[in-house]
Amino acid sequence: MPRPLFILLIFVCCVRPAIGQVRIITGTVVDSASGSPLPNVSVTVKGARAGRITDAQGHFSIEVTGSARRLVFTATGYKALMVTVSDTTPIKVALTVAYTSMAEVVVKSKRHYRNKHNPAVELIREVIAHKSRNAPSSYPFLTFDQYEKLRLLSDQPPRFLREGSVLRKYSFILDNPDTTLVPGKHLIPLYMEETASRNYYRLSPLRRKQVILGHNRVNLGEYVDAGGIGAIIAWMYNDFSVYDNTMTIFTIQFMGPLADLAPQFYMYFIRDTSVENGTKVVHVSFMPRDPEDLLFRGELYIALDSSYAVRRADLQTGSHANLNWVRSFNAHQEFEKGPSERYYRSLARETAFLSPFPKSRGFFGERTMIVRQVNDSTLPDSVFHGLPVDTTLASVPLPDTFARPVPLTQSEAETFTRIDSLARMRSYRRTMDILTLLSVGYKTLGPIDLGRVGNFYSFNQLEGQRFQVGGRTNTHFSTRYFGDGYIAYGTKDRQWKYNLTATYSINHKSIYTYPFHFIQVNYQHDVKNPGQETEFTQNNSFLSSFSRGIGGKWLYSDVASVSYIREFGDHFSSTLQAKYWQQSPAQSLVYLYGTDTVRHLTTTQLSFTLGWAPHQQFYQGKLTRRTITNKYPVLSLQYSRGIKGLAGGEYNYDAFHLNVFKRWYVAPLGFTDITLDAGLITGNLPFPLLVIHPANTAYFYSFSAYNLMNVAEFVSDHYAGLNLEHYFNGFFFNRIPLLKRLRLREVVAGKILFGGVRSENDPLQNPEQMKFPALNGTNTIYTLGSSPYIEASVGIYNIFNILRLDYVQRFTYLGHPGISTSGIRFSTSLDF
Repeated sequence: MPRPLFILLIFVCCVRPAIGQVRIITGTVVDSASGSPLPNVSVTVKGARAGRITDAQGHFSIEVTGSARRLVFTATGYKALMVTVSDTTPIKVALTVAYTSMAEVVVKSKRHYRNKHNPAVELIREVIAHKSRNAPSSYPFLTFDQYEKLRLLSDQPPRFLREGSVLRKYSFILDNPDTTLVPGKHLIPLYMEETASRNYYRLSPLRRKQVILGHNRVNLGEYVDAGGIGAIIAWMYNDFSVYDNTMTIFTIQFMGPLADLAPQFYMYFIRDTSVENGTKVVHVSFMPRDPEDLLFRGELYIALDSSYAVRRADLQTGSHANLNWVRSFNAHQEFEKGPSERYYRSLARETAFLSPFPKSRGFFGERTMIVRQVNDSTLPDSVFHGLPVDTTLASVPLPDTFARPVPLTQSEAETFTRIDSLARMRSYRRTMDILTLLSVGYKTLGPIDLGRVGNFYSFNQLEGQRFQVGGRTNTHFSTRYFGDGYIAYGTKDRQWKYNLTATYSINHKSIYTYPFHFIQVNYQHDVKNPGQETEFTQNNSFLSSFSRGIGGKWLYSDVASVSYIREFGDHFSSTLQAKYWQQSPAQSLVYLYGTDTVRHLTTTQLSFTLGWAPHQQFYQGKLTRRTITNKYPVLSLQYSRGIKGLAGGEYNYDAFHLNVFKRWYVAPLGFTDITLDAGLITGNLPFPLLVIHPANTAYFYSFSAYNLMNVAEFVSDHYAGLNLEHYFNGFFFNRIPLLKRLRLREVVAGKILFGGVRSENDPLQNPEQMKFPALNGTNTIYTLGSSPYIEASVGIYNIFNILRLDYVQRFTYLGHPGISTSGIRFSTSLDF
């Protein structure tokens, strides 16, 4: 062979593989701010037309041929990024939100992504059109068994803590890791709860009934309400279906991908098709058009037959959702064909990771619901009689032979025994006792709880420095008889005050836990500043000592009462009370009829109160309980009758009081809290027996009282007030990069109060009536005329995830002496 030809063949053999070499480049695309994976990101080789799209976990795999070395990553709402690759090592790409070019993004999305003639959108419209048949709530009747599991787990503590002397004694907890929830992580189970139930459903009229068949829950000891933890987890992971128009996640409403208007806010992409059990299924991915909106991203698997039913759905919150503490949220739902060829939700699993800082250790929560034994037979009305949730068997543990739909892992099975062992440890109980002292203000001393610590010292204009000590019995003393009381002394007025309460628990449970059912007798001799509201602090506490405005009208109060209180299973409650009250004016306050001074006013009244709070949930502490606000209304109606001549009562009157609270969700604009408060009192009465409107003189923002009203500034015998408070959840601030990074949120509020005093109760119109108090010849108590009292505020909350600041402005009755027309108030709260 000629030498030149031989050299040419060698050159071709060596060079051609390099020219035709194909490399597979893999990697993950994440959000630069949160680190969350980004699905549906376009990945292309620079200069090439074909490309790939990242999956739900942000993963991609793309072929690169020849000498190509540059990949281009683009996604709606993010800045395009070009990355140079040198080998096949997996890469991690972080995209940055295109805040400054949001208008460009919208224009491009309109040019490159359209709903018109888009097969993915046409398919989604068919799914939406068939929701009325495929949604789980479309069955006329439904009976099914449900298994529900709640779990709370934590990250492993740092190694130096695990091996330190403090945690070494708790190694049996740390040695039970869960490795299944998050692959690659060893999580520590802290809480677990299982519930088996039989459920009945009727579409029209809508009724639901749940019968608990068995229940398991870890025992965290007397200091921690395990049931309250379960209620909080269930509240955070609200039950929803992918078909719902809106879904509440951690108090924030998201629009679902199958909402009626979803195609206007979401983008949809057909990924591929497959065949499952003989039915063609289309895999559709979706993402928000605007990443700042409260929308999901994820995957839908849709049956491509006449049903257009969703077979599976995966949803996750976008990386830009303004959720406190929540670093990720994922929901997985599966649907199976049941009776009458309709689909039902057979599995729902929701998981979330919560941490104080983006890259810090935190907690993982999980809620799993599995449905089986589905039947759509007609149900008689008798099935729905009684309470919506029958808890008769709630205290019955699930037997060892119970056939769980999914067996417990070894870590889950051991969680119950290990946490029970923890609750019996002396060091654990000592730690929880200290935490209770710091959070609630009581120190447990055997059968007695000493406190409240915050009331041990305070000061005010009447008493000067006030010293107080008190306590209460707990369930170690008795589950039937409870005592509570305190004794206090003022250095300025040099008088002793005291309070004694005795309670008999009819249901033999703690009187601080739901449901209440007890009889209570109380006698109190103390000072009172009528109309002063101390919502943020306890009465006579150190923090309540700091106030603004005119000091108020102090009096000495003697109150004796007997009450019967009962709460029923559907959060319906009733209170029957007999009350004796004698009030004696103090300091500069004088009760005058003409020129005659009255030393005491005495009333005796009987009252009956009805309350209704459907689906109300609590977090129950050892000595207190905190209501978890949800979308359901809370109503209270009270009637009181004052009886002259009974136990020294001096006046006849009838009093009515109505209070209604409701939270309205208005996605995507946040939610509004609305409170209506109204009252009427009849009879010829002096001003101390009228309604003295609540004023907040502290520098803490009050949600129920009037923040710029002076104490006892207004009285009424008929009134109606409306409080509105709207939380935007960062709807506007999320559009401003710096404010969004700080996770600040906006709130506006307004309070309006109408009222008045009838002529027979107004000393300015009835000279025979008790005079209003005066200061330097000027009245300090007023009636509401034709104009209402109005105040409003704008504020920023979620400062450092806990602080709220409000600027409050008063708009009416600005000529009253000693008032504040504006001011800054603060408060604290933990919000998601």
